[in-house]
Amino acid sequence: MKRAKQLQPLSREHHLGLHLGRHGRECPDNPAQINQHWTALTNYINKDMTHHFSIEDNLLVNALMPFKEQDPEVAAVLKTLEAQHHELDELSQLPAGQDTPTIEQVHKLANALYAHVRFEERQLFPTAEQFLSEAELDEIYAASADNVKKIDEHR
Repeated sequence: MKRAKQLQPLSREHHLGLHLGRHGRECPDNPAQINQHWTALTNYINKDMTHHFSIEDNLLVNALMPFKEQDPEVAAVLKTLEAQHHELDELSQLPAGQDTPTIEQVHKLANALYAHVRFEERQLFPTAEQFLSEAELDEIYAASADNVKKIDEHR
């Protein structure tokens, strides 16, 4: 899928999420494996991707907001994004008093992460490419983490 150059760094950050989600969905009911997958998933969501989520929740959402009222597709994408970010936040936290995750919690979190990345790649980013100006896309690129930018992008 061809992606606007300005959104490619965000897409690159999704590769690990897809990998973790796919493997987490296949996690066997083994305490050591459950803990290993839980740690990988929650570190990715709660540590590695905080900047990524901040770009989406602030720059991307704010840039798309003016189109929310006039285009139902934009409204639906924004609503889904907010719901999925909330779900990932909720699922990545163990309930009070629970020390170790269950296999069901790992599978739920892995499925939610995998679905979220697919949603962004298939719906959010194409919507952004359709509605955002070059300057708005450039601002998203500038805010993206340097370690996922490529030198030959010349941005």
